[in-house]
Amino acid sequence: MKNKLLLILGAVLVMGISFALAIKFYQSDKAKQLEFIAKDDFKKFVPDDAPRLGSSEAKIYLVEFLDPECESCREFYPYVKSLLQEFEGKVQLIVRYAPFHGNSRMVIKILEASRKQGKYWETLETLFRYQPQWGSHHEPRPELIWNYLPEAGVDVEKIKNDMNDPNLEILISREMADGAELGVRGTPTFFVNGKELKTFGYGPLRELILSEL
Repeated sequence: MKNKLLLILGAVLVMGISFALAIKFYQSDKAKQLEFIAKDDFKKFVPDDAPRLGSSEAKIYLVEFLDPECESCREFYPYVKSLLQEFEGKVQLIVRYAPFHGNSRMVIKILEASRKQGKYWETLETLFRYQPQWGSHHEPRPELIWNYLPEAGVDVEKIKNDMNDPNLEILISREMADGAELGVRGTPTFFVNGKELKTFGYGPLRELILSEL
């Protein structure tokens, strides 16, 4: 009887310690998340005006520096969407720009002009869909973009006007400066809660997200 009582007490003690450790780890992870959000350089990763996709309640900030004329960005975009679906409500995508290609600045202005019509993501996907035609590295033909934009449901003439906003040049300059400061040398470049993805690929990106969750 005494041995049985000791076993029960031991089990209760182990459960209590396990519970306390679980709370400690949870609080530690929560503190790390809050620490990232409170960092002075948070706005370097997540400026207020950056395009976002996903829950506003998400605790994981998936920051992608992309170039709309970049083939790798186009090819990897479906994997990004897949991760947002897998971790729905937990991950928010933040798009940043790294205009390394010849027509990128113009295309970024088109994207930003489409935001005024609430058609940013539709426009981005349309541009990626037809990128091999308008953004061929051998023979780029950016003028073809105007033929594809109606598929995004935008007012093309309004985009032509809005993309001339001088503030867009300021935005692009800021994006380039932030990218340079963060060591962005190619696209796509990903950060998860401020941690850079060192090995490019779907698996490593998923693992980095899981490590933050």
